[in-house]
Amino acid sequence: MSDFPSFATGIGFLLASYLVGSIPFAVVVSKLMRLDDPRNYGSGNPGATNVLRTGNKLAAALTLLGDLFKGWLMVALALRFGPGLGLDAGWIAGYAVAVFLGHLYPLFLGFKGGKGVATAMGVLLALHPLLALAALVTWLLVAYFTRYSSLAALLAAACAPIYYLLGAGIAWPADGRIGTAIGIISLMLIYRHKANISRLLQGTEGKIGGKKKTAGQQAGTTGKQQTRHR
Repeated sequence: MSDFPSFATGIGFLLASYLVGSIPFAVVVSKLMRLDDPRNYGSGNPGATNVLRTGNKLAAALTLLGDLFKGWLMVALALRFGPGLGLDAGWIAGYAVAVFLGHLYPLFLGFKGGKGVATAMGVLLALHPLLALAALVTWLLVAYFTRYSSLAALLAAACAPIYYLLGAGIAWPADGRIGTAIGIISLMLIYRHKANISRLLQGTEGKIGGKKKTAGQQAGTTGKQQTRHR
């Protein structure tokens, strides 16, 4: 019974992490700036890269910062106050996954959310800034040379757990629970990019700075490409 307050606090913060992760900054920012709903054009993804297709760089930047901030916030709060509340690294790992799940499957959008790149970066930034920097450099290099945001995200996600293992005990403390959370987040991010992987293989994936298309036009282009290859 003496551990019940800590357990209740842990569960409460787990729920809070999911709910904060569910805040759809792409949709909120677009509404506030009177832009089209990002779910209705381009990839249909409520994320910064798709918002950028409107040509409004400020809206895209605000979306990026919002998604990154919510991932950072919940993990940073847990790291700051968790030990005093009796919450160990296992709980911290759970919060990292919960806030990321909130972005992928948000309560406020009928469980249809974004790909999670910025939120994952926010989580890494709170856990280990140097690890976040390594993942960011990977993303920037791939994006610069290929102009494919999705490919950059996929490679950065694949590399993050590897970077963690290589730096564990050297650049940051080694903890299997944190490493497992990072691995789970990376796998889920890659899974959420399955449509992008298909378009990359077909040569129909949109590049950074590409013109905005409606979600219907994007689907039509993909359908034509699939028919051509039959």
